[in-house]
Amino acid sequence: MSSEILPYILNYYDKEVIKLICEKYGLTEWEALRRFMKSETYSMLSDSSLEMWDFGYPAIFNMWECEQITGNPRNSSYFREE
Repeated sequence: MSSEILPYILNYYDKEVIKLICEKYGLTEWEALRRFMKSETYSMLSDSSLEMWDFGYPAIFNMWECEQITGNPRNSSYFREE
């Protein structure tokens, strides 16, 4: 994927995941954005080699939430084979 497309993808995920964080946790958009962008989940999403955009935004939110609870986004059911 070209590096020009990645910012548009990140912008989409930022908007959608932030909306879910705000709705579920009652945070301001600013605080939700800050927490999301400082997360390992966001670092993984920003790494084009991982192709995380194959996951929808609800999955990315799930990974972020798992990271908040367990410390590791890879504990999400989207990574585990069950």
